Amino acid sequence: MMLGLQSTSTAQTARGERAEQPAAAQVLTWTAGNDIDKYTSAPATAVAGAATIVFENSEATGNTIGMPHTLTFVTSDPEFNNDVQLNILANPNDEQGGRHTAEVTLTPGRYFYHCTIPGHGRMQGILVVTEGGGEDTTPPETAAKVTGAQNAKGEYVGSASVTVSATDDGGSGVDGIQYAVGDEGDWRPYTAPVVVDQVGSHKIRYRAIDKAGNTSAEKTVEFTVVAQPSDDTTPPETSATMSGERDADGAYIDMATVTVSASDTGSGVNTIEYAVGSGAWQPYTAPVMVHQVGTHTVRYRATDKAGNVAAEKSVEFTVVATPPQDTTPPVTGVTVEGTKNSDGAYIGNAKVTVSATDDHGGSGVDRIEYSLDGGPYIAYTIPVVVDRAGAHTVAYRATDKAGNTSAARTVTFTVVSSQVPAPNCPEYDERLTVIVGTVDSGVPNRVTNSRCRINELIEDEKEWTSHALFLKHVRTVLDKLLEEGIVDQREFNAVQKAARQSGIGKPGQTEGYRTILDGSAESFAKWQQVGGGSFGLNADGSITSGTTKAGLGMLWFPQRKYGDFSLKLQWRDDAPGTGNANSGVFVRFPWVHDHPEESRPEWVAIKYGHEVQVLDRPDGDMYKTGSVYGFDRVGLAGAGVTQKGTWNDYEIRVVDQHYSVYRNGVLINEFDNIGGQDFTPPRSDDPGTDGRRFASGYIGLQVHGTTDVVSYRDIRIKEL
Repeated sequence: MMLGLQSTSTAQTARGERAEQPAAAQVLTWTAGNDIDKYTSAPATAVAGAATIVFENSEATGNTIGMPHTLTFVTSDPEFNNDVQLNILANPNDEQGGRHTAEVTLTPGRYFYHCTIPGHGRMQGILVVTEGGGEDTTPPETAAKVTGAQNAKGEYVGSASVTVSATDDGGSGVDGIQYAVGDEGDWRPYTAPVVVDQVGSHKIRYRAIDKAGNTSAEKTVEFTVVAQPSDDTTPPETSATMSGERDADGAYIDMATVTVSASDTGSGVNTIEYAVGSGAWQPYTAPVMVHQVGTHTVRYRATDKAGNVAAEKSVEFTVVATPPQDTTPPVTGVTVEGTKNSDGAYIGNAKVTVSATDDHGGSGVDRIEYSLDGGPYIAYTIPVVVDRAGAHTVAYRATDKAGNTSAARTVTFTVVSSQVPAPNCPEYDERLTVIVGTVDSGVPNRVTNSRCRINELIEDEKEWTSHALFLKHVRTVLDKLLEEGIVDQREFNAVQKAARQSGIGKPGQTEGYRTILDGSAESFAKWQQVGGGSFGLNADGSITSGTTKAGLGMLWFPQRKYGDFSLKLQWRDDAPGTGNANSGVFVRFPWVHDHPEESRPEWVAIKYGHEVQVLDRPDGDMYKTGSVYGFDRVGLAGAGVTQKGTWNDYEIRVVDQHYSVYRNGVLINEFDNIGGQDFTPPRSDDPGTDGRRFASGYIGLQVHGTTDVVSYRDIRIKEL
């Protein structure tokens, strides 16, 4: 159970025992349940002075799934009071059974509160506090005054200015003034005198609202505006433009929009009018949108302030219905070819051919994709030849040009060698070229006579005790490959050069670590963004979040799953001004696309993996840098604040279900994922004891938005 409480007067919570009597006569109670978009109950008003805040999120208040919630008072919005700092995290399984209290002192005005847990953004509200002595039920008093030059009849010449004022004797104070033009106009916020220069009779309605929510009775002021004396006899100039999506015949699909404009160099435009077909003239205030299917005429004209009326003009157009959408995905098929033995297994290799047609949808096939043995989906262009001995599954799907994707289908088969047993290779490495450490030799990563690939024989992920020993091993491997004709002399030299440049085995080198983000465009292209937000590649090889797109999302590495590993990277807090970065490193989450329960792929990592937090802001979320979010909390007092604008080393080491987090070489958190933690998973059908005990998964970086800016670089991983 984690709990953080603060206020300007007192802040406390009962630990171990539930308070029997409130400390203040005024008790304000919030409750929460299974909903993530609203509190079960919340007070709307209070009286200034001492108050006991009660926040309960328990089975008694309807929480049957153990979901945590917070009650947080916002102190950063100048529109609301900021003198009470309150941040309570409660769940039914904590020490208090989900019920927490705090003593605060409230002042007149409004407090804005909300839940800070991601995804709970609509759990919010406003608490109105009035002066002591009773609730404010008296609406404000309002008045209006019209000013401007008047003629002998009392009409305003050229323009009139309407000033509205309001006072509130009820105690809470005026919250806002509103006005509306005419009988049908919408209410608008009043911020400055309303200037009316249109010739004709006018009515302005006005009202005011206090901070307790009381609205004054509507009042009106009426007046007439006449034109300045003028010898203008020239009517306005008018024009109209059409916009909307059009078909091949020029007809507008579903809707056409007519925008009318007018100009007058004399007395000025007073009114614009339009009419649809033979209908009556109407005031033009916004573009005219026509939805009805058929052929239409829109007429228009304008009048200036001297009374001159422009000649009527018109536009003609046709609106047609939206053509039926293609909602039918393609139909896929597959064939597997090769020589079979008596058990039906393919000898040597199997060739998988995938096909797709889109006869019923009509838009046509856009692409076909396949996944081999649970790996990521990649583009299918030619038949897939599988020559590794063992059982294999190929999943395949197709997407048409309307965006419909067929359900994934699979074909399963077994490949065996005719006489030779499965290869016993030192490593598993099917990259296209021979890469030693981080140095790409450019030599094809061929299958050798031992049926192991060259990369697998190099063993660059092994922890070598010296660089010379590693080079001797590489030379021995290359000598044999040259003798067998697997490589030629040029390729021999290229791999040997890459081994020397790799530095593997030298003191201070990252022995056994494979770089998955090295700052190049090619390396960055292997990562994939899902959800909101974005990461951009910088000239110095680092990547920075929130550069082009707002929202919560994730950049993840779909190339490979990892079980036990050591992940090393560097990160830097680049949040603007006095803000702080908010990000995290996701580990051990499943494949995010086509997940059976998730429509937002970034939430697969949030709900089914673990996030190692990056956040040093002193307020807000209580999980700080080094925390395993939702499971194991590290506070700023324990780990210390990370200096802004400087690079920090991060190592996340995961062995079985034991997590270790190092910052700048210092162990700041250890966590055993053995169930029974403070967080209860949101779904009863999650796998494992606590829903997050996958033995392997993918790696990702969280992005929170355009202000919580963080940069990463030099991301390396070693399988343990």
